Amino acid sequence: MDVEKSSLCNCVVNFLLEENYLLTAFELLHELLDDGRDDQAIRLREFFSDPSQFPPDQISRFNSLRVADPQSLLEEKEALEEKLALCEYEFRLAQEDIVLLKTELQKKSQTIPCPISDSKINVSEYHGTDFQQQKREGSFSDLGPLKDNERKDLNYAVKEYLLLAGYRLTAMTLLEEVTDQDLDVQQNSSACVPDALRHYYYQYLSSTSEAAEEKIAMLRENTSLVKENEKLKNEQQSLLKSKDMADAQVTVLAKSLEALQKEMKDKEILVQSLKQSLDSQRQELNECRAEITSLKMHIEGARSARNFVASDFEGANLPSIDSYKEEIKVLQNEIQRLKLATDSLNSQSPENINEETTNTHPENEAEKLRDHNVFDDSAAVSSGDLGIVYSQLKTQTSDSQLLMTQTSADIINEHEEVVEVSNDNGVDDKTENVLKHNGELPSESKGLILKSDNLLVQSNAEKIISQGLGTIQILSDALPKIVPYVLINHREELLPLIMCAIERHPDSSTRDSLTHTLFNLIKRPDAEQRRIIMDACVTLARNVGEMRTETELLPQCWEQINHMYEERRLLVAQSCGELAEFVRPEIRDSLILSIVQQLIEDSATVVREASAHNLALLLPLFPSTDKYFKVEELMFQLVCDPSGVVVETTIKELVPALVNWGKELDHLLQVLLSHALGSAQRCQPLSGVEGSIESHLRALGERERWNIDVLLRLLTELFTFVCKKAIDTCPFPLVSDDERLVFSTSVLEQYAGGKMEWPSFEWLHIDCFSALIELASLLPQKEDNLRNRITRFLLAVSDLLGEPYLTHIMLPVFLVAVGDDGDLSYFPATCQSRIRGLKPKTAVAERLAAICVLPLLLAGVLGSPRKHELLTEYLRNLLIQTSGQESQTVKREIFYSVRFLCTFDEHHNLIFNILWEMVVSSDINMKATAANLFKVIVPCIDAKVASTHVLPALVTLGSDQNLNVKYASIDAFGAVAQQFKNDAIVDKIRVQMDAFLEDGSHEATLAVVRALVMAVPHTTERLRDYLLSKIFLLTATPPPSSDMMRRRERANTFCESIRALDATDLSASSVRDFLLPAIQNLLKDADSLDPAHREALEIVMRERSGGTFDTISKVMGAHLGIASSVSSFFGDGGLLGKREAGDASPPPAPPVEVEPLRPVVTHAAAAAEDTRFRRIMRGGFTDMLRGKAKGTEDTPPSQ
Repeated sequence: MDVEKSSLCNCVVNFLLEENYLLTAFELLHELLDDGRDDQAIRLREFFSDPSQFPPDQISRFNSLRVADPQSLLEEKEALEEKLALCEYEFRLAQEDIVLLKTELQKKSQTIPCPISDSKINVSEYHGTDFQQQKREGSFSDLGPLKDNERKDLNYAVKEYLLLAGYRLTAMTLLEEVTDQDLDVQQNSSACVPDALRHYYYQYLSSTSEAAEEKIAMLRENTSLVKENEKLKNEQQSLLKSKDMADAQVTVLAKSLEALQKEMKDKEILVQSLKQSLDSQRQELNECRAEITSLKMHIEGARSARNFVASDFEGANLPSIDSYKEEIKVLQNEIQRLKLATDSLNSQSPENINEETTNTHPENEAEKLRDHNVFDDSAAVSSGDLGIVYSQLKTQTSDSQLLMTQTSADIINEHEEVVEVSNDNGVDDKTENVLKHNGELPSESKGLILKSDNLLVQSNAEKIISQGLGTIQILSDALPKIVPYVLINHREELLPLIMCAIERHPDSSTRDSLTHTLFNLIKRPDAEQRRIIMDACVTLARNVGEMRTETELLPQCWEQINHMYEERRLLVAQSCGELAEFVRPEIRDSLILSIVQQLIEDSATVVREASAHNLALLLPLFPSTDKYFKVEELMFQLVCDPSGVVVETTIKELVPALVNWGKELDHLLQVLLSHALGSAQRCQPLSGVEGSIESHLRALGERERWNIDVLLRLLTELFTFVCKKAIDTCPFPLVSDDERLVFSTSVLEQYAGGKMEWPSFEWLHIDCFSALIELASLLPQKEDNLRNRITRFLLAVSDLLGEPYLTHIMLPVFLVAVGDDGDLSYFPATCQSRIRGLKPKTAVAERLAAICVLPLLLAGVLGSPRKHELLTEYLRNLLIQTSGQESQTVKREIFYSVRFLCTFDEHHNLIFNILWEMVVSSDINMKATAANLFKVIVPCIDAKVASTHVLPALVTLGSDQNLNVKYASIDAFGAVAQQFKNDAIVDKIRVQMDAFLEDGSHEATLAVVRALVMAVPHTTERLRDYLLSKIFLLTATPPPSSDMMRRRERANTFCESIRALDATDLSASSVRDFLLPAIQNLLKDADSLDPAHREALEIVMRERSGGTFDTISKVMGAHLGIASSVSSFFGDGGLLGKREAGDASPPPAPPVEVEPLRPVVTHAAAAAEDTRFRRIMRGGFTDMLRGKAKGTEDTPPSQ
């Protein structure tokens, strides 16, 4: 059993070393030694004690290193992966070269003559046994590298063996080292059996080399046969598919051929029929033309006869015409009745009579009647004769009309002439002439005519109704079948038919079906199509009334509320606002409002926008204001919507509608300020340190920042309503000499008397300003946008309410809030205590007011155009007072307020005038303050202002004799270089920096380098090259001072600048001429260099000169989580680094004397190919090394 254990253990050791599971092997070594199995640990002990694998000096070095942070190790891992890929590529090239060399060697060996056969026999006789042994060993060596599934099975078997043998720590190490397999889950394969390693061992012992080789050959042949079989199956399937496709295509082509033949026959028949119809239509056309010609002749004859009768009538003597005028007036009412009778008889006209009789008889009869009425006024017409004449006239008229409608479109002009003639000879005129000259009808005739008229009208109405219902029924049945086959862009043309069918159909289910069709007419209607559909719905609702609108129209519309397309949900939103007018009032603020509330929560932005718009239309239709608070809540939900268009629609449309409808402006403003403050107060403070400034400021999230911004916008929009209400509720007469002033000084004096309450006016400076100051005190300095929004609101207030309100109300409130004294004489006594309560009472509160409230005072109150002089005086006194302050914290707070004021372009001249006064002042503190202030406000100005105002002032300050002023101006120049890339500005900065460097002082030199290094990532290539050239010149000059602290400070500053420049894109010439020589110069003075800086410079040197990373792999053991005792076995560069790079020589000692630059120049092209990302990685790595070095060196840190 011991022999078996030893054999299995040796198998495991060989497997771990061959597969490079070194951590697991190392852990197994410890556990074997702990168990006393020294004989099985011999090979592992020899392997790990081999000095060629693990040099002792490197092990001792790694014992002194601390564990690196994971981020740096991750960066090193990525760098090593890049290096590994490069090495693999080189390895493949080497393999290809080896194959070529082998081929050439084989060709050369074939040309050498073979030895004689006797020698071959002797060789085979003497070395037969060796040949068999080599064959046996070669057969197994030909198996090739392990496959993935074989490696996984072996990994699992080794893990199982380690657990069964009791080596649990080794098993855990193996689990961590095997990263591409889950060893806790057994693979589903035939190789996975219990105690697999022992089975493998027994199987190996029981098998011979020949059997194993034969089995492997059979497996390979089986695999090839399976692949060939699968290939044949795939080809068979592809052939079957192609055959089916070909059969289908043949079938389709045959069917299409038959259809085309049938279609050709049908077209031939159609052509024949069309030819026959064309011939018949030509014949009919000729007949119609002949008929039209005869009609024209009849019309001309009628006109000539009429003209003849008219001329005779005009020439005759008519003495009795005047006597009939009174009688004509009496008969007017009776004529109206006869017109009604004429209309009823028109619908019951007899059949058509001969056309010639129709055209000639009315004229003849009319002439006879006219002659009789004119020349025989004593004769009377009986009722029977009147009836005969009326029926004849009606028959002739109806026949004439029928004849006119039967004429074709080719004679439209002739048709107009016929209509004119028939109108001239109309029935009403003829009947009127007859009745005028023949008196009234007898009562019996009147009654008979009226009774017959009523019967005719009733029967006609019944007939029309029955015919109309039949038409509607046909239309309703046909529309659902027609709609799908109409193009989508033309379906709106069916709307009149659908509306008519919905409005007039008697069956409610059919109407519901048609209404459903109406709202589903277009799948995704655009804006114009929705407008057409909604106009149709409005028209339909107006016609059908409230009840049918509620029960039929709205339910069908609201079924679309959860539709997948937003265009359909938009229809629902539009219907809520436009159809609400046609339903009962109690439905509007209940059901319709709930639908709008659901649409407000829709995921689509356009739906929420439409909901806001239609809610604004709906509010004036509400019968009461009972639902005000619910609507107000919906309004705030829409105002805080994440979409800008929804917010814009809500503020511009819904908010004015809500204010005008609800009349609850005070409550709305109270809730608005509460929401704004609550959004800021719910955020976490910047710091948890009690009593600090940061503990009062809040770290706003994106959502809270957006909410506060839109609520401040809403406050600005509502201010006009506040002003209007204050004017309407003013208890004093608003008398002012200036019409632009809303509240004059006299009004404010009366208000200060406190005799009458004015709550709508007091809300602004008591509640609103206090809330805005509290909100501003929660905003950190970076929230300039929100502070700018508050400033815009304050400027709007001062602009609308006038200069007296700004001077006597606004200014005192904010002066007190920043800690100054304000004139409160224009406030009532009851309000003064609340205003004084805004004054900061602690040192922290004063600093908070300087950071948060002072910018509002400068830009929002004193920033008004009316207070320009007061702002100048206040800012000048503030900066003079700040110059005397020794606390840099207080200065930074004041500088921030001035920087915020500088964000408004209209104040630039004022600020720079004050700064210029400080520049030319004789006070050193004021000059230094001006230089520091220039550095702060540079990001808020443009290049033109920088060239005309900032640079001349900085040049003046830079020439000052005081060193503090000069050094402050150097920092300001660095800020300008960091902000602007203008060539003119860069040239001015370079000239001034040359002047500073000519001074030669240690402090000025370091100040210039540090100032320009801050601008390196943002400035132009010219300035980077300038800085690099200056560093080269400065490093080439030996240190002027023997003070080691100064030398170290100088060297550290140059090292930091070189590392910053190395992280940018430098040209090859700059690297060759300046960067590498500067690094060499720094490395010459090894005593003044920090060890971490020295290592970083060496890395930059090797990187830029084409070298490689030799020190990145030093933290390999720490990255894998190995204890220090384990990592001490690994040498320089780590085990993986050694395996990749081969046998490496010991690390070189830190160079004191550096080789000349000539050999390095050949690698300039390789240095230029270095990427920015890798240089940034290297910068982080050197930071890590610096931290380690500082922890291990005995020397004090650099100053």
